[in-house]
Amino acid sequence: MDYCRAADRDMTHILAVANQKGGVGKTTTAINLAASLVGVGKSVLLVDLDPQGNASSGSGAIRDDGTLTTYHWLAENSPFDDVVQTRPPGMDVIPSDENLTAVETDLLTSEDRTVRLRNRLNVCDRSYDYTIIDCPPALNVLTVNAFVCATGVLVPLQCEYFPLEGLTSLLNTVERIRSAGNPELRIEGLLRTMYDPRLSLTQAVSRQLFQHFPEIVYRTVIPRNVRLAEAPSHGVPVLLYEPNSKGSTAYTALANEIVRRHARTTGPR
Repeated sequence: MDYCRAADRDMTHILAVANQKGGVGKTTTAINLAASLVGVGKSVLLVDLDPQGNASSGSGAIRDDGTLTTYHWLAENSPFDDVVQTRPPGMDVIPSDENLTAVETDLLTSEDRTVRLRNRLNVCDRSYDYTIIDCPPALNVLTVNAFVCATGVLVPLQCEYFPLEGLTSLLNTVERIRSAGNPELRIEGLLRTMYDPRLSLTQAVSRQLFQHFPEIVYRTVIPRNVRLAEAPSHGVPVLLYEPNSKGSTAYTALANEIVRRHARTTGPR
């Protein structure tokens, strides 16, 4: 069955935003890339697959006692239309909360433990140009579910050595999942975040990335930016909080770079 029924698989991009190291701008990227893709005219679904639920709060999703979340969608098979919210305008969001941790335990003993997210997406009635999945900061069963249904993995990286060390493990996981049942999966791109060109370490790590991964490092960089850090506390992407900020400009540039890349990619993945 095709993803979201009506969608053309070649025209639908499912991007898992992942890095097992926390604090590298993973959730910030998921929220603001999703909003920026909407800003350039794309239909977008943001799936919060992190039990911390930061992508939900940062995008203004409602999370009260009556809210259905990714937990209800994945564990109780609640209908897609009952769990999805449109927040902010034009961007659909499936929110998360700490209850999602129970899904991890359930999946470990389930026959569909690696494909449940893919199966849920397969039967939704809406189609999107882009689905952005905010993964947990770990290579756990939820992250594997995201990789199994994704067409690409977007990896936010600080230009420091510790984040660079964890990249090998993530690349190995992607390759195993490619071999085990999702041959479409690829590394979508490496995104340099919290970028400060004045630091010699930033320059050195950046050179290493281009040396080893010249085809997949995004030219766009995400700078350290106060407005970008403030936006989540207001429950909106930076594009809505301060559209003229450096952070907003950077994520809009990233969205355009991704769309241009996909427009050039017409052959097999």
